[in-house]
Amino acid sequence: MKIYVGNLSFNSTQSEIGDLFGEYGEVGDVALITDRETGRPRGFGFVEMPNDDDARKAIEALNGRDFGGRQLNVNEAKPRENSRGGGGGGGFRR
Repeated sequence: MKIYVGNLSFNSTQSEIGDLFGEYGEVGDVALITDRETGRPRGFGFVEMPNDDDARKAIEALNGRDFGGRQLNVNEAKPRENSRGGGGGGGFRR
């Protein structure tokens, strides 16, 4: 299961987040999102846990928990929508 982790301190590391979620089961991957242009952390990331039951336990235990002076927002990640824009309905034609 892929888990969204929001309201992270900008000083949080992948290792710290992995250890935090590792208390509830095996962690497959941790990805902290950074700004494309500045490289600075954006305050959220994703954790993948191969066992859904462990992931649900982690979500229940960690959502709202204080971590690094901030209250975490933890929930199941929603599938990414195709954000390629598009649409709009035709340009001018003669």
